Amino acid sequence: MTQSQFGPHLLSVDQFSRESIEQLLATAHTMEPIARRSKVTRVLEGAVLGNLFFEASTRTRVSFGAAFCRLGGSVCDTTGFTFSSMAKGESIYDTSRVLSSYVDVMVVRHPEKGSVAQFAEATNIPVINGGDGPGEHPSQAILDLYTIQKEFQRLGKRIDGAHIALVGDLKYGRTVHSLIKLLSLYQQLTFTLIAPGSLEMPAYIIDIVANRGHRIHTRTSLQQALTDVDVVYATRIQKERFVDEEVENYSSDFQVNSAFLQTYCNPHTIVMHPLPRDSRPGANDLSTDLNRDERLAIFRQTDNGIPVRMAIFATLLGVDHLVQKDLRDAAWKSPEYLGPDDAAFYRRELF
Repeated sequence: MTQSQFGPHLLSVDQFSRESIEQLLATAHTMEPIARRSKVTRVLEGAVLGNLFFEASTRTRVSFGAAFCRLGGSVCDTTGFTFSSMAKGESIYDTSRVLSSYVDVMVVRHPEKGSVAQFAEATNIPVINGGDGPGEHPSQAILDLYTIQKEFQRLGKRIDGAHIALVGDLKYGRTVHSLIKLLSLYQQLTFTLIAPGSLEMPAYIIDIVANRGHRIHTRTSLQQALTDVDVVYATRIQKERFVDEEVENYSSDFQVNSAFLQTYCNPHTIVMHPLPRDSRPGANDLSTDLNRDERLAIFRQTDNGIPVRMAIFATLLGVDHLVQKDLRDAAWKSPEYLGPDDAAFYRRELF
């Protein structure tokens, strides 16, 4: 099998150049008619995905499975250590090598940083990092970048020169670790990093981005003007990553809500979040009072996970060039808008 333009596995966004990530985004665009349920393909008929999630997941696990099925493949799922042989002391190497004889590609989520790379070392089938503890979440970063690209195209903007604000838990939020590195492949960006002192972006990531020539501002408060910001990317507190730590100074001032957007941002600022968001009172996460605001892109963002993950599978398994030759019309009818609060422009921008 021909190796993809970014390697035999997808473990980190560090594998990408600007050229290779833009090629993958272009492939994702060709998947849109399938992802939006107007076309059908069977290019992966007979192929089996092993979805190995040793940590809780809803969106990532289901969207990887759905993406594989929409390419014609089938899925085998396992969730949690309790239901795996690792609970009996089996090593990552043995688990990976054994499963390689059962499936054609693996998506792995594991709570330990670097663990997914260990899965990849034990097999010659493609392995995709679905999140390795506080490390990375490359497919999330790719779908986030794809979302930013689409939103900017609608607004007549380019990613080069953009101003991106990252808000919340920047220490343990693996989605922002991957996203900021991926965005740094573009030119002359400005990043505003907003987090309490205990949850700042790791210094080594800041150094990577700064060394690529981008401007970085750090803040400990959300309540300041961001009138030129193009994207506000909010994250929740990753309490499951804490070890004998307490969150200090994470008050309601960190909640991204309608009042913040109206007071400190501009009419075209896009609001994103990797989800899940904590909607409980006092959570200080992304507020539900933005649900009817067209600037809220979180559901467009999750929808974009399907074409992006289809593109990842098709590229790693070497069938990306076959998809357009294998399309046929879907036999069922899907709703024009998937959600009751979807923006009026949304359907027009799907393809």
